[in-house]
Amino acid sequence: MAELGSLALLIALVLSGYSFLVGSWALLSPGETSDRLSETARRAGIAAFAAVFLASLVLVVSAFQDDFSIAYIMEHSNHDLPAPYKFATLWSGQEGSLLFWALLLSTYGLVLRLRHKTDTRLFAYASVAIAAVQVFFLLLIVFPADPFSLTAGQIPADGNGLNPLLQYPEMVIHPPMLYLGYVGFTVPFAFALGALIMRYPGEKWIHITRRWTMVTWGFLTCGIFLGAHWAYSVLGWGGYWGWDPVENASLMPWLTGTAFLHSVMMQEKRGMLKVWNMWLVFITFWLAILGTFLTRSGIISSVHAFAQSAIGGWFKWFLLISLAVFAYFFFANKSHLRSEHKLESIVSRESSFLFNNLLLVLACFTILWGTWFPLISEYVQGSKVTIGGPFYNNVAIPVALLLLLLTAVGPLLAWRKTSLDSVKRNFLWPACGALVVGIVMVIFGVRPWKDVAYVYSLMAAMLATLVMLTVASEFTRGARVISRHTDQGLLSSMHHLWHRNTRRYGGYIVHFGVAVVVIGILGTPFNRDIEKEMGYGDKMIIGPYELTCRSFTQEDNANYGSEWAIIDVSRNGKAITTLYPERRFYKASQQPQTIPQIYPTWKQDFLLVRDLYLIYAGQNPDTGRPIIKAHLNPLVPWIWIGWLIMVLGTISCLIPNALPVRVTAPVRVEPATVGAGD
Repeated sequence: MAELGSLALLIALVLSGYSFLVGSWALLSPGETSDRLSETARRAGIAAFAAVFLASLVLVVSAFQDDFSIAYIMEHSNHDLPAPYKFATLWSGQEGSLLFWALLLSTYGLVLRLRHKTDTRLFAYASVAIAAVQVFFLLLIVFPADPFSLTAGQIPADGNGLNPLLQYPEMVIHPPMLYLGYVGFTVPFAFALGALIMRYPGEKWIHITRRWTMVTWGFLTCGIFLGAHWAYSVLGWGGYWGWDPVENASLMPWLTGTAFLHSVMMQEKRGMLKVWNMWLVFITFWLAILGTFLTRSGIISSVHAFAQSAIGGWFKWFLLISLAVFAYFFFANKSHLRSEHKLESIVSRESSFLFNNLLLVLACFTILWGTWFPLISEYVQGSKVTIGGPFYNNVAIPVALLLLLLTAVGPLLAWRKTSLDSVKRNFLWPACGALVVGIVMVIFGVRPWKDVAYVYSLMAAMLATLVMLTVASEFTRGARVISRHTDQGLLSSMHHLWHRNTRRYGGYIVHFGVAVVVIGILGTPFNRDIEKEMGYGDKMIIGPYELTCRSFTQEDNANYGSEWAIIDVSRNGKAITTLYPERRFYKASQQPQTIPQIYPTWKQDFLLVRDLYLIYAGQNPDTGRPIIKAHLNPLVPWIWIGWLIMVLGTISCLIPNALPVRVTAPVRVEPATVGAGD
């Protein structure tokens, strides 16, 4: 099996190299012969997908067959590992994850090459760029990070097993989603580079790139939130985001990708920010590769990162070469990227997008600086200076609040110039609603003068409300116009409104989801926690909840042994639920893992829902009694609800627009004032 996998990777490398070299030659020497060569290069890229898929299949089959003659399988699997995690072995270690990256990139390349008739020449350039990136990753897994290298010495009877932190259902889908996002940003970059080299006329390449970017952005969004939920559900510290370097690595391309999705509309509508957009596409791709370098080079310490390895140097060279190649073609062709219009008014849709972009890039630069500062300080001073959460929060929170304000105001602004009277008229009711929310929060105990964290929470609640009400008003205003002229109900009119411009109103749904996520985050200053040793019948009170230890026991199976407590939860003397916080010890890897128990209090609180979060921290060796740590985290469940709304909005953006609604009523239809346009 190992020989078959290695042969498949070698064939894939040769085919990808052919696709790159011959494809480049064909583009540089146009003519009938070059067209035939270009077609062979395209087909070689398709065949490379088949070879990489075969290699990936071989590795997965080897995991299910417990083939410990392959070192990678021996290190990351074992006989008693459940089937879903045997499948996840493909991306659980460094070599396998690089193979998985190559598989996803070849899959993206396959889809692109099958759609080449959309624009044959532009797609040929993009195909060559993707082949170049594919060659790099295949070189990695053929030479320094071979997933099919053989086990040295005697083959063991059993493997080391999968890292306990990865033995959680979400880890079967979190890494693929994250990788689909990381890898997918290669495609917009490939189109942008191709358009730059060929001095592509018009904005068609932007329309193609935008859809690819939106799909990729959606995958990366899912990956980030699934990772946050994994950290919340598995690591047992009661939080979901700790500004870990690898977390930061996933957030940076997400921020610049978000900036591109907004600013690209200025290029489509007004022919502006062409240079800015070109660099945003490249930086997003470059940051995705940089994040992969951070994760796999071993130069940073992280619960997510792989061990120290020799492939860091390969990534450094690739990052430098890709930067040099893009910079060369940019400066050679930048005259083609002149803007067609200039900013005419500070109160306009263009200015809101511009400020949006500046804030997103500022946040990205802050995170990039904080992530690399320990390494920079070590190089300059000889010792690492670690940067913690407060540094990031000092910038991220104000930036996020300003972005919320722009998200609320942006839909009310028109292109070129908007009258202040129009803004005031459309902004009045959402602003009043946000003000009411702020007053209610102060009345019910939020004291912003006591702590700056309360100030931020109050502002976040008001601005999130402002965004949600603005989105609601945009849907309602447009739906009323359609309803008035078609005699349809308001909900049916909203559906027609959305279907006539799915991109615009799908974007509004994403904005609504972001506001809901912010609602979930703003409860952080009000978190509570308590820790106590609990024997039979012992009680612990946190907030309005009383926790009673009914029992604690042990269990054993082939994969792990566990000890857990049985905790009854009551409120005002009424039983609510029973929770089972657990601590496992995995036999193959000889590593422990905490399994928190989380109870969202939807039935008791709903809008002000809280997570009751219990951790079995171990036993007191002197008394033999379990130590239970409890957290009460307000509003956190709304984070996951907001994420699902964002996913729904992203999907709706990708649905084609319907044809305009035919009006059958014998009345003159006047233009509908449903907003400023997308």
